[in-house]
Amino acid sequence: MRAVDLAERVVTAISVVLDLKLDTIQTVPVERLRLDRRNPRLVGQTERSSDTKIIAHLYLSAELDELLQSISTNGYMDIEPLVVLCQAGTNDLLVLEGNRRLAALRLLSWPELTRDIKETESVNIDVPDVNQSIRRTFESLSVYPVASRESARSFIGFKHINGPAKWSAYAKARYVADWYRQQGDKDLESIAASIGDGNLTIKRMISAIYVLDQARENNIFDIEERFTVRFNFSHLYTALSRPQYMKYLKISSAWVRCEPQPNPVAYEEFPKLRKLLVWIYGSKDEHRQPVVESQNPDIKRLGEVLTHSEGLHVLETTSNLDLAHAVTESINYRFTRSLFSARECIKDAFRSIRAFDGRDFSLLHIAADVKEMSETVYQRMHKESFNTTLGQDG
Repeated sequence: MRAVDLAERVVTAISVVLDLKLDTIQTVPVERLRLDRRNPRLVGQTERSSDTKIIAHLYLSAELDELLQSISTNGYMDIEPLVVLCQAGTNDLLVLEGNRRLAALRLLSWPELTRDIKETESVNIDVPDVNQSIRRTFESLSVYPVASRESARSFIGFKHINGPAKWSAYAKARYVADWYRQQGDKDLESIAASIGDGNLTIKRMISAIYVLDQARENNIFDIEERFTVRFNFSHLYTALSRPQYMKYLKISSAWVRCEPQPNPVAYEEFPKLRKLLVWIYGSKDEHRQPVVESQNPDIKRLGEVLTHSEGLHVLETTSNLDLAHAVTESINYRFTRSLFSARECIKDAFRSIRAFDGRDFSLLHIAADVKEMSETVYQRMHKESFNTTLGQDG
């Protein structure tokens, strides 16, 4: 008998003891429900994370304040059952789908939880008061017990990846990568079909997860080290699909076409992997902000710097993407771009000239500088054009 089959039979037996029937909607007291520490929303959390830490995380990242306000005003709308898994040897039910709702109900049910979160996590949560009639709406909730995580994967994956309650890019990728691993690192097409997403997109997501896992497991970089609160996972999987990044990390260009494999970066490239992740996400430990401010155009610009030796040297020494990228551009391109940019700036100043009332003489001096430099540029360009024309005539 396969281990999976045996596990499902054990869970089924447990559900009978607990008077719960699998794959059937039932009602249970809210006290029996437990948060799932493997929920993909929980970026950086572990199996050892406390309930206070998890709820604080969900409050900051999953808009719990709106849900709290809605439930406190209208009561809990028990329309969609929570998907739950029976916990072996206990009366507990692990919530696979519905952790955001459960976190909100915990806050509304137990005022002391808010105080604990403030003390331990330094997060202030404003929980609305609820009267007894509202509280009765969530004393018991509808649940849908399943035999295993695998039983609920297709439904949960579709709902949060392409359905009405979308996860962040990282949550989607983490969920799909865990699913892919459970399948024995195969059958990517069936996973893509189950959740209604493209094979190539999922492949890129899983590959990026493997890079992050390798960085964490080898103490190179952990996403909890990132400088900003927001984790822009799409920056990484977009970057790793570009040839410049593959070349920098010495990853085969074929990796985007092949099935994802763990540990894609060679040991000798670990220092580069560290640099790359800090450039993309920054490091609060080193007090370094990321050089990537937005995916477009900074991921493209960083890629161009990575394959330019002088530009890469400037980036490594200054951590300034603008300076580093300027080195990669030809002087002709920079001159043309600057000229067009200067013209647009002058146009904008001309359109706003009525704002100058003649009192601030420093602005007049700036305008004089602009005039002098513009005339110098024009005279040099005119001279070169004249010489070129004369040479052609001769």
